[in-house]
Amino acid sequence: MNAVLPARLVPPPFDPGSVWLVGAGPGDPGLLTLHALHALTVADVVLHDALVAPEILDLANGRLIDVGKRAGKHRSPQLRINQRLIVLARQNLRVVRLKGGDPLVFGRGGEEALALAAAGIPFRIVPGISAGLGATAGAGMPLTHRTLAQSVALIPGLGAGGTPPDDAALAALARGADVLVVYMARAHAGRIAERLIAAGRPHDEAVALVTHATTPHQQVATATLATAGEAAAAIPAGAPTLLVIGPVVALRDMLAACQQTEPMRLTPPARVAGLGS
Repeated sequence: MNAVLPARLVPPPFDPGSVWLVGAGPGDPGLLTLHALHALTVADVVLHDALVAPEILDLANGRLIDVGKRAGKHRSPQLRINQRLIVLARQNLRVVRLKGGDPLVFGRGGEEALALAAAGIPFRIVPGISAGLGATAGAGMPLTHRTLAQSVALIPGLGAGGTPPDDAALAALARGADVLVVYMARAHAGRIAERLIAAGRPHDEAVALVTHATTPHQQVATATLATAGEAAAAIPAGAPTLLVIGPVVALRDMLAACQQTEPMRLTPPARVAGLGS
């Protein structure tokens, strides 16, 4: 028996020759799901993204393979990752594909699931707390509020090849949601803000830029749509950045002073015993 899980909680089998597409959450290892923790401790090999927190990687007992992508610069092309998952599974290994946030929210988990299904490889999708949820909660900004915001749109800040979002799509979103959450936002924050203003969002609307969400290095910068580009330019290149736009940003001033946000930490030795198969 392992003390990580309650004694009455029996994890499902992680069979050799299968792949689990696992969401690692926004950074705090305490935000992992129990399915994710189970997968990490029994997997033979873990293919992980660049932005997965080191503390979470330390929980893995199997071989780690970095297939990370940053800001549109792909160290490992997606088709090659798909094929690698298939090859490793066919070697009768337990394979985890570990992604920051949720595997199906701007994480290409859908593409990988389709590739596995086409190859006849059994797989499981383990949802994770997406950055849009974890980062805003950790920064004291509720995504919705009955009197302030009743709709939310999640937007990728980078298109294929690192291009900015489509102007027409931004114009539609500007009118369609009270709160906008832009993932991977640092590079094109200024352009995104300009297009939103042109589409009718107020130039003085509050925005927040959250970097390294839910980790000890989390930082939150507030600005307006008119100054969002300038605020983003002050963020170091490569820092994972989420842009939040809308009236809920103002709630941070009232919540942050009392909100407890310290992440879970690991004590040596970092690796934990397996949870069984």
